[in-house]
Amino acid sequence: MRNLDSIINIPKDVATQDDLDFYFLRRKGIEYISQLGGRLWTDYNSHDPGITILEMLSYAISDLGMRINMPIENLLASNNKETGLETQFFKPAEIFPSKPITALDYRKLLIDIPGIKNCWLRKHEKQVYLNCKKEILSYNIKDVEDESADFKKDFTLQGLYDITLEYDEDFLEDGIDDIPEEDREAFINAKKEKLIEAARSAYHQNRNLCEDLVGIDEVELHDISICASIEVENEADEELIHAKVRLAIDNYFSPSVKFYSIQEMLDRDYTTDQIFEGPILKKGFIDIKELEDANLREEVRLSDIIKLIMDIDGVKFIKDIAIGNCDDNTAESNDWLICIDDGKKPALCDKSIINYNKGFLPLNINQDKVDAFIEELKPPVDQVLDQSLSFPKGQYFENEAYTTIQNDFPDTYGIGINGLSARVTTERKAKAKQLKGYLLFFDQILASYFQHLGKVKELLSVSGRSSNTYFTQAIKDIADFEDLVNDYITDNDEVLTNELFKEMDNSVERRNQILDHLLARFAERFSEYTFLMKTLYGDSTDEVVLRNKEAFLRDYKIISSERGNAFNYYKQPLPNLWNTDNISGTQKRLARLLGIKNYNRRNISDSFITITTSVDDNDCKVYRWEIKDTEGNPILRSTEGYNSKTAAINELNFTVLQLIETSTYELEAAFSEEIKDDTEVDNIKINKSSNTGVYSFSVINPEVPASSTDHIIAIHSRFYDTQEELKKGIFDTLAFIENDFTEEGLFLVEHILLRPAFKKEGVDVYPEPSKFIPICSDTCESCEPIDPYSYRVSIILPGYTFRFADTDFRNYMENVIKQEIPAHVVARICWVGHRQGEVPDEENGLMRFEKAYKEYLEAKTNILGEEEMKPEGDNSKLEEMLDKLFSLQTLYPAGRLIDCDNDDDIEGQIILGRTSLGSL
Repeated sequence: MRNLDSIINIPKDVATQDDLDFYFLRRKGIEYISQLGGRLWTDYNSHDPGITILEMLSYAISDLGMRINMPIENLLASNNKETGLETQFFKPAEIFPSKPITALDYRKLLIDIPGIKNCWLRKHEKQVYLNCKKEILSYNIKDVEDESADFKKDFTLQGLYDITLEYDEDFLEDGIDDIPEEDREAFINAKKEKLIEAARSAYHQNRNLCEDLVGIDEVELHDISICASIEVENEADEELIHAKVRLAIDNYFSPSVKFYSIQEMLDRDYTTDQIFEGPILKKGFIDIKELEDANLREEVRLSDIIKLIMDIDGVKFIKDIAIGNCDDNTAESNDWLICIDDGKKPALCDKSIINYNKGFLPLNINQDKVDAFIEELKPPVDQVLDQSLSFPKGQYFENEAYTTIQNDFPDTYGIGINGLSARVTTERKAKAKQLKGYLLFFDQILASYFQHLGKVKELLSVSGRSSNTYFTQAIKDIADFEDLVNDYITDNDEVLTNELFKEMDNSVERRNQILDHLLARFAERFSEYTFLMKTLYGDSTDEVVLRNKEAFLRDYKIISSERGNAFNYYKQPLPNLWNTDNISGTQKRLARLLGIKNYNRRNISDSFITITTSVDDNDCKVYRWEIKDTEGNPILRSTEGYNSKTAAINELNFTVLQLIETSTYELEAAFSEEIKDDTEVDNIKINKSSNTGVYSFSVINPEVPASSTDHIIAIHSRFYDTQEELKKGIFDTLAFIENDFTEEGLFLVEHILLRPAFKKEGVDVYPEPSKFIPICSDTCESCEPIDPYSYRVSIILPGYTFRFADTDFRNYMENVIKQEIPAHVVARICWVGHRQGEVPDEENGLMRFEKAYKEYLEAKTNILGEEEMKPEGDNSKLEEMLDKLFSLQTLYPAGRLIDCDNDDDIEGQIILGRTSLGSL
């Protein structure tokens, strides 16, 4: 009998009581009409024109509601590949993986290299000895000898590793048949050297912060013999069985790690985030459980081998079997168990003998056939498996498309495409036009709603670049539209949007809200940062923070996956060491969280800003500022001198904020016409010389009257012959300020990289104690923790910039640094330096550090020129680097004691009784 519950029925009540329900919308509309105009309007029947208008609007709203309720992949679909669904979100392979963090992650990374079958990481033990009375560190215990043992200590460097590789024998022997017998060993050794270099290079490209690689070696073998007599089925192929036995034993001794496709991992019940955990590989995915089981075996059990052989199809039983060490000098302690030496891999030696029988008939094995079967049974070499998750396939429906409601009215209204009869009166035509004009208001509102729906994919995209948050579109299918509206823009929706919504679209505030939503998807926030920035930038905060959020989101797939990684110093060309973004992922993340525009390793002291001093007529020192472009050419300068450097810097930063806030839209509109002298456009004033006709521009403060001397706050340093050249000069200046201009930056120095090399050409060396990081003196109790290398970093910041000179912002930055660096890493934070040229070079600590750091990195990378190699372990630049780094002292904001009654300018100054000197 049929189950009646399984029959699909169409419900009689289809009311949804929302925007999809026409009758609900109609009823709600009538309720509002009765509330607002019930005394004047009592006829709500269908024949009433007002109800007809209500019904047309209800149909339009239900159409909008239907589109809003479409599957999300259809709403985000696009007919343009550049704005398709794949461009709106980070791909799983971009956002889920991270650089290697754990030992298993590094094993995955190295096993992915063709030719490496397996690998293992182990800690490198390096002892350092300390005499805290004499302030001596050394690798040599003799250097710290003292009459009192109380002053002698030692510690082991942490974060140093060695790697043991297991090579793929098939890879090593590929092509060996074409090599003469006497050259085959050299041929294999050359391949091993290339694999070692590939492994070392891969490690350094993915090195963890405060960690380093010391050595790479090949796994040693522990030879084992197996002697067995095996009975097989009469119909079995003994060569095939022997091939399977050999592969089973080899995989037991040293398991191979298998790669899987994305679908195979899903079929194994792994979730997407589990599949993509760790580094992204080229060959496919590795099952983490299988990788954990593929460790070096500590023991070989005879019972395990018996089970492996018995599980092979065609094996009847094992008559006799035994295992033993191939080394005759090693005594057998157990017939069923062999313990493997630490760090070695069991391997089948030549003394092994495996015989096969069918009944009483012994079998002869054809080794060539066995080898052929082994090759056939092995998995494909270097097979690249599918690793991509496809995005949902949305269908593009032109969700933003809108057609006027006027064409849906009955023809009797005369407002549709057919219009009115030519014989109607002028009064009738006028009434139709009045109705069309009245309905045009609703049409434009609905057209804007539909356009917003079409822009959702752009607004909520991680790569969205729209500067608007309100949108509209032209209505193009209204008959005789030109009789209703003048100067209506039909060919450019962006221009129409600016005409209608520019004044009401607070795009900066609304775009900040959208970016907060996008950042919240990744559990990130900028609320505390925004609050603190308001104390520095005031009304300009939203614009500045918006740029910071955009940069943070744009780089998120990098600063998320590399947040705990270090930079690559190994065998780098010189351009990859200085003026480069080859820096630690931690630095990149800190820079984006703190709004540091340029995080490249560079000469930070070489600033775009120049502060000059002179003496006025009253013999008082005055300060002036100037901004140079990337080529070193002046582009902006102050209009007056200031009585303190703080006042000059404040005015400079106010100028920069005025340029950031300048509307490019208003500038474009102004340049569409001829520019006259003294034209002010937003924060820009344009001048045209009456004598020469050349153009120039200045930066103004619109809040100050034009008659005031404080109205113009900065002067552009160039002149232009034509209006087009002037426009380009203004826009180039704005682009420079937005994209390139900054004084901020940071250095992160890993102390583990400052250790003196302890091997040179394979021999232990003992550097002089001066090559070690300086330590404290006095008693050993004050030296805790005594290890200045392990998981220690120094973070160097320019303490003279506008934000970095603010005590509150410094405190905030230090808290962020402590929160964002890995939990086991301790940071030493220094706010140092001066701009280049402000003090003599020999007194500029930042400049001296930059020079020493650059030279040390060049020595560290083992490259002097393009081809000349420096021997590993050269400490020639280390002592100077240590001297410059640990002689840096924090630069505190300058101030002077004043009397509040006698000086109105208290910016950056110290007031007795009201200022905490300890906070400076």
